[in-house]
Amino acid sequence: FGRMKPVIVVHGGAGRIFKEREKGCCSGVVRAALQGYGILKQGGTALDAVEEAVRSMEDDPHFNAGCGSVLNEKGEVEMDAIIMDGKNLASGAVSAVKHVANPIKLARLVMEKTKHMLLTDHGAHLFAQAMGVPEIPEEKLITERSRERWKKNLEPDSNPEEFQKDLGTVGAVAIDSEGNVACATSTGGLSNKLIGRVGDTACIGSGGYADNYSGATSTTGHGESIMKVVLARLILYHMEQGMSPEMAADAALDYMKTRVGGLGGVIVVNSSGEWAARFSTKQMSWATVKDDQLYYGIYPGERHTKSVDEALASENEGF
Repeated sequence: FGRMKPVIVVHGGAGRIFKEREKGCCSGVVRAALQGYGILKQGGTALDAVEEAVRSMEDDPHFNAGCGSVLNEKGEVEMDAIIMDGKNLASGAVSAVKHVANPIKLARLVMEKTKHMLLTDHGAHLFAQAMGVPEIPEEKLITERSRERWKKNLEPDSNPEEFQKDLGTVGAVAIDSEGNVACATSTGGLSNKLIGRVGDTACIGSGGYADNYSGATSTTGHGESIMKVVLARLILYHMEQGMSPEMAADAALDYMKTRVGGLGGVIVVNSSGEWAARFSTKQMSWATVKDDQLYYGIYPGERHTKSVDEALASENEGF
């Protein structure tokens, strides 16, 4: 089992990215990918790399995860997250959590400190307290933009579906030098959702799945549609049948579109380090680092390339 070349792929959500937000979304996914890759380069685990990449995007208000999460019908933030280890299929998830800066860290604790896989709402809150996770005031998570959107959606003639297109769930997949894969996904969910709504993100096989034998994937898009076809696991199934990451992703997204009319996006890495970032929505911000090369894009067919050194240099100057 020779040393693998590490790879990380991240997404900042599939949907429609408004012009004025493109730059922020782009630099956000690039920053996350570079941070995750930094861990892999030093011989760190895929698990640590995906957690760090997602934490970076949770802290970035451009994305619908952590700070910047959309609000539910009552104007509150309820967040979902999942993490999974391809080595032993261990997974941890949280749903409908409030007052936590980084749900992905809580998901990792569920995986490592409990015998369970998914904790929700009040129980997740008690567990966070027991683990000494700092509680933060909800205001810290709410951006002006989320509040504006929530208000707009409350208007009687509003069409929340219009706004749902600009989703911004975040995720990461990676393979490390040992050949282990992992995935992580985090979201604030749907704007103006019912209290207690849990989407695909916290559900194993839908929001993400990782298995060393085939690969890892993280999804984004219309949660209910993703759950109906168990999208993440479906992609790995296609790869188990011999498809490349790109073919598997396209086949699964196509099935979701034709079968249930759902749109979304996925990032994939397989057990030999091939990767893909595919989407059926108008846009999806994504970034990949492999062989010290950074790739990123937002539009279909778009793929910019930079060396990691060049990217890190411009990172430090501020994008």
